[in-house]
Amino acid sequence: VEAFERMMDRADAELPPLKGFILRCGTKGAAFLHLACTICRRAERHVVLLSRKSSVPPIVIPYINRLSDLLFVLARVENKRGGEEQIPW
Repeated sequence: VEAFERMMDRADAELPPLKGFILRCGTKGAAFLHLACTICRRAERHVVLLSRKSSVPPIVIPYINRLSDLLFVLARVENKRGGEEQIPW
């Protein structure tokens, strides 16, 4: 989780501040990263539901949450490097 946060900090340094929601589009690489982020978020929701019924190791939810955040930031970086603009939603 800490490694994900360090990677996000490095990636965020080259990005403009996010002022609202953006459309998940752009380069092919960014599209795949956004898709992975979406799948991660879905997995997170399922794990949260599972944790209400069964024992889930405490690291699992923060790990999936930070992973999805990292994938989102990396998609933004991919778009910036590919010359794509962030389109406000």
